[in-house]
Amino acid sequence: MKIKKINLGLLGFGTIGSGVLKVLQKKSALLENKLGVKIKLKRVCEINPTLVKKLKSIKVDVCKNADKILEDPDIDIVIELIGGIHPAKEYILKALRNKKHVVTANKALLAENGEEIFKTAKENGVDVYFEASVGGGIPIIRSLREGLIANNIESIYGIINGTSNYILSAMSEGGVEFKAALKDAQVRGYAEKNPHFDISGIDCAHKIAILARICFNQKVKFTDIHIEGINDIELSDLNYAQDLGFCVKLLAIAKKAQDSLDIRVHPCLVPKGHLLANVSGVYNAVFIKADLIGRALLQGEGAGALPTASAVVGDIISIAQKIPQDSQMDLLNVKAVNMSKKIISVDELFTRYYFRFTALDKPEVLSKISSVLGKFKISIYSVIQKGRQRSQAVPIVMMTHEAREKDIRKALSQINKLPFIKKKTVAIRVERI
Repeated sequence: MKIKKINLGLLGFGTIGSGVLKVLQKKSALLENKLGVKIKLKRVCEINPTLVKKLKSIKVDVCKNADKILEDPDIDIVIELIGGIHPAKEYILKALRNKKHVVTANKALLAENGEEIFKTAKENGVDVYFEASVGGGIPIIRSLREGLIANNIESIYGIINGTSNYILSAMSEGGVEFKAALKDAQVRGYAEKNPHFDISGIDCAHKIAILARICFNQKVKFTDIHIEGINDIELSDLNYAQDLGFCVKLLAIAKKAQDSLDIRVHPCLVPKGHLLANVSGVYNAVFIKADLIGRALLQGEGAGALPTASAVVGDIISIAQKIPQDSQMDLLNVKAVNMSKKIISVDELFTRYYFRFTALDKPEVLSKISSVLGKFKISIYSVIQKGRQRSQAVPIVMMTHEAREKDIRKALSQINKLPFIKKKTVAIRVERI
């Protein structure tokens, strides 16, 4: 029997692109044996002179014009790894309209422009696969869409940004402040020169928008997601959390709340005994609650050339297996996706809170803070104040009973204006997982 050949076109030869090439070259014989399909990288589009030179040295056909790939009738699958919104969006749409399947790791593009992309794929009878967009080498997309398809997903909690998790782990385990941990992450290549998307929570929000759509069959506008990063977290917060029996994690959360959806990204206090509390360094993890499986955790490296390339190649294989049968799989059930569930405002969140006030060490400070909290029906669970420094700013740490977010915001707004408060109060939610 003649072995079918699947031709690939790769847009972008950065870290992930080079990893994909390495995996395809190293595993080509194994893949052909297992699939009965020969997968060939026909051409790479790259404009960086250094990378172009590298490609030519390993005898890979390279071009600088994406149309050489997008308009080539022999190319079956286009792999988009250039990132960003433009021109990636235009390239993907053109590939789909030219009846080419697409594999991408572009979470920002899918979160913000996914509707148009999936609709175009549907109209042209081709697929968009995106396993590498969330969790690097963790097969979370495939697990949700295939292995867990019979489950009614109740909630999903993700540590899905390796940079932020590495920084928080370095602070907690190494006893260093945020800036030192960030610098260390940059030196090790875990953080970009400009780490804004990672430490601000935006990267997590892009990913949870994708996961929420798959889990709950619901369109999620990126602008509807409440987002907070780890910028204001200090080493003292991690130490106090440890004393209280918690650790601090940046979580991306999506869960059902009666006829609504609760979707948000922010730092959380997670009980030390929970599975997510033990996910450290650059590792990612997704914790799922569902009706059939109960609770499950998927964990692995969330970034890096080879883990992400593994996810990309996995998508290529999935498409390659289907091409001979000419069957399309609607990964996101585009026709069924709706806006029936309201996205809950974070103001309606009802949970416990951790506060760190920075206040002058003077009589009646605690009573005045307590008075404001009481005014908004916020009940104090415990208070920690270590050491005294007369007339100097000291930390006061409080844990509350459950309270509503909008009341917390109003109370902190008033407390932060009190003359003895010297820094903006740090507030971290305690997540019930």
